[in-house]
Amino acid sequence: MDQRHSTHSVHSLQVHSVWITRYRYPVLVGDIQLRCREILRQVCNTMDIQILKGVVSKDHIHLQVSYRPQNSISEIVKRLKGRSSHMLLQEFPELKRRYGGVHF
Repeated sequence: MDQRHSTHSVHSLQVHSVWITRYRYPVLVGDIQLRCREILRQVCNTMDIQILKGVVSKDHIHLQVSYRPQNSISEIVKRLKGRSSHMLLQEFPELKRRYGGVHF
């Protein structure tokens, strides 16, 4: 088991999350899939989260991460979904047309 160390503690906190695209439309393909993967990596790096396993499929995302006790699972998922959705809708106009410019 991989343990992470901080100043006064040793911890091994992991979570496996899965989320789908709205209406399960298969839109995470090609350039969108690659950009989504890159965005998720960036968010994890800024929050000091290690990605243990991850798959971006055409209509859903699996992500197993190791995180620090300072982060809550809800905050991690909120940031990952929010940032990726916002950036993908900005960068790919076809997604904005498909979803009406809102929730992805």
